[in-house]
Amino acid sequence: MLRYADLGLLALALPVFVLGDLPLAGYAAAAAAWLAQHGLLAIADRASAAALRRGDRRRALGIVGAATLGRVWLVTLAILLVGLLGEREDGLAAAVLTFALVTLHLGGLAFSKLFLEPEGGR
Repeated sequence: MLRYADLGLLALALPVFVLGDLPLAGYAAAAAAWLAQHGLLAIADRASAAALRRGDRRRALGIVGAATLGRVWLVTLAILLVGLLGEREDGLAAAVLTFALVTLHLGGLAFSKLFLEPEGGR
């Protein structure tokens, strides 16, 4: 559950953006990019696990590396584009929301890997 706390934060951020009269274009860009990168993460996790089951460590590492770089670029470009095509405040709102999402995602992932997964687990 902690691995997906960032999605809960994303859902909770929408009413904050609406009630706080914050730039909804920034929220929409950040939310779309964040959900897309989560989908890419799920696909990459399945593909790398399959490669590991076949004993192909190089392929698994390549999948993880490519997916990580792709996810970073996807989110970064979304922030940049909403800031350039919309108002600067849209880009700032997207960047701040994404910063919070990344922080919570990495914290939840680290906590679940360190304390919740059994030794020798995935």
